[in-house]
Amino acid sequence: MYDNLNNYKVFYNVAKYRSLSKAAEKLFISQPAISKSLSKLEDGLGTKLFDRTSKGVVLTSEGEVLYKHIESAFESITKGEDEIKKINELGIGQLRIGVSTSLCKHILLDYLKGFITENPHIKVIIDCHSTINTIKLLQADKIDIGLICETDIPKGYEYKKLQDIHDIFVASDNYIDNLHLREKDEADVVESPYFFAGNLTSFINEEENKSDFKLSIKEILEKSNLMLLEPNNITRTHIDRYLAEEGIYPNQVLEINNMDLLIDFAAIGMGVASVVREFATDYLESGQIVELPLENEVKKRTVGFIYPEGKIKHAALEKFINYCTYNIQK
Repeated sequence: MYDNLNNYKVFYNVAKYRSLSKAAEKLFISQPAISKSLSKLEDGLGTKLFDRTSKGVVLTSEGEVLYKHIESAFESITKGEDEIKKINELGIGQLRIGVSTSLCKHILLDYLKGFITENPHIKVIIDCHSTINTIKLLQADKIDIGLICETDIPKGYEYKKLQDIHDIFVASDNYIDNLHLREKDEADVVESPYFFAGNLTSFINEEENKSDFKLSIKEILEKSNLMLLEPNNITRTHIDRYLAEEGIYPNQVLEINNMDLLIDFAAIGMGVASVVREFATDYLESGQIVELPLENEVKKRTVGFIYPEGKIKHAALEKFINYCTYNIQK
């Protein structure tokens, strides 16, 4: 079939215009070449496709059958060519982006807002998943690009850094104050023999000194209700490594699958939360939560785009990467 594509093209044009001369004009070839191509096709199919008349050519019944199929095929090809031309002229296309909910809200949206304004004809599809699953979707060719937290990049993919992020521990002032008081009370019950002996003077003195009792940051992290992202998450792995390196062993951990909920829960006094500073800026500036001053800060990480290495697969993806790269430099 593929060897006869040119012959089918000749047949289509001759059948469409009912004229060898008009077909030759449209195809920019000679009329003898048209006749030769038709003869070759007829020989290959073992049937006559046209009857020649004084007014031109007329399709035979077999030719009519073939033309119905050929006409549909060539019209589809023409339609496809027109759509490609429209895409190139108007910048129409589709871009599939994989990203976690938190990265989408706090980082990607700022880039998308400007990109969509400049490229209104590009359809953007967002697929929200963790960094690990985003990479899997990219490898399965179900997305074109992913926005991920820094991690090991599979072979055959490129990683373009967008910005640094900083993991911190936060809580409300009230929660920290109450935690100090709670631990002071527990320590008094266990350690003060005067209380049980009925020594009122010592009890009063200890009550007066409660405001001076302060837990260390290590003790706060170990004795608080420590709220972390769920396991098998790039961020959770990073925090677990930090806690282990610092010799911090939490007694009570509450696992949550969403960074924004961690921030909200910390703000209402549910415990101490591990969050990304850049995602909690409004809460920190308003005083709803405070950052715990760590002796050794958690190692900073980066967020960036991951996409196939080498040649960009399509114009929409190339435009998006170029747009983001330009705005990083700004």
